Amino acid sequence: MILKGSQRAGVSNLSNHLLNDRDNDHVSLLELRGFISSDLHGALTETYAISRATQCKQFMFSLSLNPPKDHTATEEDFLNAADQAELKLGLQGQPRAIVVHEKEGRRHAHVVWSRIDTDSMTAINLPFFKRKLNDLSRDLYLDHGWQLPEGLQTHGGKSPLNFTLEEWQQAKRQGVDPREIKQILQDCYHRSDSLKGLQNSIEDRGYFLAKGDRRGFVALDVEGNIYSLSRWSGVKAKDLKAKLGSPEQLQSVTEAQSHIKSRLTDQMKDFIQQVKARHARDFEPLKAERNDMVVDHRKERDQLQTKQDERWQKEVKTRSARLNKGMRGLFDWISGKGTKTKAQNEYEAYQCLLRDREQRNDLIKAQMKDRQSLQRRFDKLRHKQKQDRSILARNVAQSLRQHSKNQNITHTRGRKRDLNLSI
Repeated sequence: MILKGSQRAGVSNLSNHLLNDRDNDHVSLLELRGFISSDLHGALTETYAISRATQCKQFMFSLSLNPPKDHTATEEDFLNAADQAELKLGLQGQPRAIVVHEKEGRRHAHVVWSRIDTDSMTAINLPFFKRKLNDLSRDLYLDHGWQLPEGLQTHGGKSPLNFTLEEWQQAKRQGVDPREIKQILQDCYHRSDSLKGLQNSIEDRGYFLAKGDRRGFVALDVEGNIYSLSRWSGVKAKDLKAKLGSPEQLQSVTEAQSHIKSRLTDQMKDFIQQVKARHARDFEPLKAERNDMVVDHRKERDQLQTKQDERWQKEVKTRSARLNKGMRGLFDWISGKGTKTKAQNEYEAYQCLLRDREQRNDLIKAQMKDRQSLQRRFDKLRHKQKQDRSILARNVAQSLRQHSKNQNITHTRGRKRDLNLSI
């Protein structure tokens, strides 16, 4: 599993994110351990209340558990990974919550620990936690026999698809997959050997270079949205400067945005909006099918949970009936029969717990097959729309260059005409 963790605060935002069933097909609370409250928001609020007695600002540690795309993780997989992570980080026995998300045919989990040691009322230090989690990720891949991704190979380079949450959210606001943007800018940079070459290369893909206010080189798309070239291409600022020179020779962001806006014709704007509208319409049938599937799957899970709860109550009554009361109970206690009966009840209860968990896993695996089949249709449509956007960006860039060329020709002819008139 890919493990990504961070120290953080923000109880309300975190609990809302973890319980968000609008952007996830299914959300389930797998475990609450060490809290008085029986709901997630209340549990995290307890952590915050305890932290108020300390100087700690980031009183929680949040960890995401992401299995490979082609593997459907079970509850045991997530629990085992969480146990190993807390041992690796030194969070043994700390209150924790585990929430499982299912989205786009994939299943992942989030674990949240309290960092506050209630005995000493201090925050548990987590030195080098990124390196420890990276090592554990590699171990989990090897333990399960999964193919190691490049980012976890000992001598492999960092994957260009490992983008930050900020990059993801920025790109989502524009309606474009951030992996697409990152690959475009990275590919253009490595194909170019000079500033001019990079300008031509990214303009062919619908982006434009400018001088950022604080970030040196930045790229702008045809709508004027800004992307740090260093961050999105994965290249250090000093390496950019060594290859491209100083950004001072470029237009400022404001000038570039104004320049792009003035060059973009109404016809191009309409074309862009038409493509966006068509792409949105294309997804509507698939989204409706996905929503129906989510409703059906949730209903199946609720029905299974109800049946399991009813069966569990009956089994509890059966086990309780084995324990005698009154004089018989006293005799059983003296003879040791009562102790054996309790041991038998505990064993049977544990076996029933494993049985119910296995049933849930079987149902989830069956549902995931259906969801993954639908997701392949989503991915196919997204691939086609990515090609549409590439063609659109290329056509816009060509039109803009031709427009600029025409303006230069007109300007030159005007100067010649003025010169002739003065002579």
